[in-house]
Amino acid sequence: MYSIGNQSLVFIALTLAFLGLILVYQASYQALKVLPDLTPVGPVFIGTMVRVFGPTVVALMLATRVGAGIAAETGSMTVTDQIEAMKVTNADPVEYLVVPRFIASIIMMIVLWVFGVLVAVAAGTLIGTLRFGIQLRTFLSLSGTTMSDVWVALFKCVIFGAAIPILAADSGFKATGGSEGVGWATTKAVVHSLFTVILLDFLISSIAYRFGW
Repeated sequence: MYSIGNQSLVFIALTLAFLGLILVYQASYQALKVLPDLTPVGPVFIGTMVRVFGPTVVALMLATRVGAGIAAETGSMTVTDQIEAMKVTNADPVEYLVVPRFIASIIMMIVLWVFGVLVAVAAGTLIGTLRFGIQLRTFLSLSGTTMSDVWVALFKCVIFGAAIPILAADSGFKATGGSEGVGWATTKAVVHSLFTVILLDFLISSIAYRFGW
């Protein structure tokens, strides 16, 4: 949990902060071209961050950082026969290496989602109030966020958090050769994790909207 969560805080904070700044700036700038009223910017931005951008962007960041680390570690152990040595001593590599990362990834994915959304909203609030003069209470309105948004986002966090360590560990266990094999396994883990997060995001969002969630 420390490796996945605590060591990703700065990475997540910077990414989500700039994302919040960009989204609010662009939304406000475009809204001014059509309507003189900027009151919907804050509620729509918060709802979108909670349901869509929060879990997805955090998962993409973890796929690049955490997924690569898991694949490199398990890949190195595979090519140096440490995995085989564990099997000889009757230690299950999946239970010893994958399960702790699986549980930690799910828990910290949820924690980082909450943290990232708060950072993005704080950054968006700054530019919305200081640059475009939106009232603080108006911007921070939760009228655009429903409980279904929260539940869908939580479900995404659980699914993303489970998929990343599984795909990364699988790539690491399939590594062959020496350092070159570990490099290929790491690259494959990141690519597969990124693609899977985007695909799952589309599927979950489609199903949720289909059933009116």
